[in-house]
Order: sequence, then structure tokens, then C-alpha cells
Amino acid sequence: MFDDLSTAALRVAVTGLSARQNAIANNIANVETPGFRARKVKFEEALQGAVARGQSPLGIAPSTSESLEPTRLNGNNVNLDEETLSHIDTTMRYQLTLRAIDSKYGLLRDAIKGA
Repeated sequence: MFDDLSTAALRVAVTGLSARQNAIANNIANVETPGFRARKVKFEEALQGAVARGQSPLGIAPSTSESLEPTRLNGNNVNLDEETLSHIDTTMRYQLTLRAIDSKYGLLRDAIKGA
């Protein structure tokens, strides 16, 4: 019950979105650090592929890479506007995923109570 495909996918999504939030926070914190290269987190394609094949996505881990955006004169390539939008998008996705998990366990709670 707790390791079905949808629950596993939601768990991987929460992990990936959390990793992305951490990377975004680190990027924003270093917006003025000379030579700092922004980091990007990806996991959606691997998660979508596993779910489409009907495979458990539990082995999927978020991958982190350096942004290929051009750098400023100080060697930093953090784009504050892009990071802010990414933060908002990721926060909304995270909240939606948590709601889906809550709903799934709410149904289980109701079934156990016999409601």
C-alpha cells in the first residue's frame, strides 16, 4: 500500500523539489559571490520515464549540474529574476505534491476508520 507506483512517484517528487529549493536558496545566497556558478536540479524527466514504463521510481535521485548561463564580469552567473521565478514555481509544485500525499493518506485514514 505504501510502496505503490503513485506513492513512490510522490516521494521522489518531494525529494527532488526539496533538493531544487535548496539549490535555489544557495544560488540566491551567492548572487554576489565572485566566481560562483548557479546550480540546477533535474529529476522530472527520469521520474516521468519510470512512471510511463510502470517501473518503481524509488531509485531515481535528483541530479545537480552547473548552470550554463553566461557569467557577469565577476564570473558569477546567478540570475536573480530567474531564481525568484524558479523558487515560486518550485514552491507551488512542492505544495501541490504535499496535498496529493495528504489526500492519498486521508483516503487511507478514512478506509481504516470505516467512514
